[in-house]
Amino acid sequence: MLECGMSDRDRQALKRRSADLCKQLVVDELLVQSLQADSILTESMAESILAEQTSQKRSWRLLLLLPKRGPRAFSSFISALKETEQQHLSDLLTESPERDAENLHPEEEPEGKSGQLVMERTEKKRERVGDSSLPLPTQEEVSVKRQRTQESMEFSLDADSPINTPVLPCTPDFYLSHCQQSYRMNSSPRGFALVISNVTFDSHAASDLDPRKGGEVDDEVLRKLFTELDYRVTVHRDLTAQGMRNCIEEFCRCLGHQTVHSCVVCLLSHGVDGAVYGTDGQLLQLDWVFKSFNNAHCPLLQNKPKMFFIQACRGEEMDCGVEQMDGPVRTSSLSCEQRDAGREGQGESQQRGALGIKPRIKLPQRSDMICGFASLKGTAAMRNTKRGSWFIQELNSALRLRSRDTHLADILVQVNARIKEREGYAPGTAHHRCKEMSEFTSSLRKDVYLFPKYQPQY
Repeated sequence: MLECGMSDRDRQALKRRSADLCKQLVVDELLVQSLQADSILTESMAESILAEQTSQKRSWRLLLLLPKRGPRAFSSFISALKETEQQHLSDLLTESPERDAENLHPEEEPEGKSGQLVMERTEKKRERVGDSSLPLPTQEEVSVKRQRTQESMEFSLDADSPINTPVLPCTPDFYLSHCQQSYRMNSSPRGFALVISNVTFDSHAASDLDPRKGGEVDDEVLRKLFTELDYRVTVHRDLTAQGMRNCIEEFCRCLGHQTVHSCVVCLLSHGVDGAVYGTDGQLLQLDWVFKSFNNAHCPLLQNKPKMFFIQACRGEEMDCGVEQMDGPVRTSSLSCEQRDAGREGQGESQQRGALGIKPRIKLPQRSDMICGFASLKGTAAMRNTKRGSWFIQELNSALRLRSRDTHLADILVQVNARIKEREGYAPGTAHHRCKEMSEFTSSLRKDVYLFPKYQPQY
């Protein structure tokens, strides 16, 4: 049983720093779980905090609860901050009031000849932190390091850490009520997953492509995620463009695809619109990748869902966002151009029927695919140098928490919603409050439910 309330001194420390905490605190599953493990938060409290849609709202709700959660709540909160790599906030809360005039602030540092824009956390003492004239910080604390002129640029930001929550299991009732109208998904393993992650690039052949710091976090997150979703995962790191082609061709030829119900391909690298870079600075065209998995080249995966996730820039344009205006959302009329393709070859099919020849079922060249992109065409993707990219973070979180009862297309819509909320933090630069917008394309003809941790008994 918690004793009522925390000490006056601790309550005053929280109150004194509440504005800074609301702006800078990252309240994710890891921090909340730490407080739950110390019996500071109940399960219902944790759920109510994580249900909030923005980082500031989650922070505000937590700060309202903490003073009422007993004398251990403050020390437990300090420990949770350290565990989630928010030591700067821990120091802020435990320092004496006389030192209130100092705080962390990002600064701009030029680096390197290529002028790549890389955003990384730096520390700088500032004389006043309560200055309301400062731009509103968000959950990303960044500083500009380089401005990249090549199209292969990728921005690196500090952000939330990947969640470690176990994949939530599907229930038997949910499986029985959804398995008939969705793709078959009960093989074990569910399928094979290929992850190609280019982190370090050839300094001679690709001198303009800097290391993708944090990329190694992404491939490890994906390995753990899809392993837990019952995929047999293979990770390849730092391949040339030809090496990537060879790896994909070998994966497509794998005879094991015949006995499983899906496959996953993840490509993580620098990129441009329609292609990703090998470590040798050569491009691998995404259209070639998709063709490799089409119904002609990969017959063992015909009529099975093929899932692709691309973490790479699709151009050099920085999305600086726009101010949202009040009022109704503007809509535009959709063009309605139809093509009557169903009549082509009609005479031929009637002739074959008259001769008693039963035609074989034909498939389109490419079908049953869904591909999630980290960014829109022409725009850059965001990557955290310590905790991985925004897109992979949100994909990991959504699949762990939602795949038990949500099909993949809706999960990617939820990822889009989370990415839309995120902002970079680099006051004094053109990239302050920078944005990213993910998207996905689909030729699926059914819902893809992964039915995690459920295996039907026959």
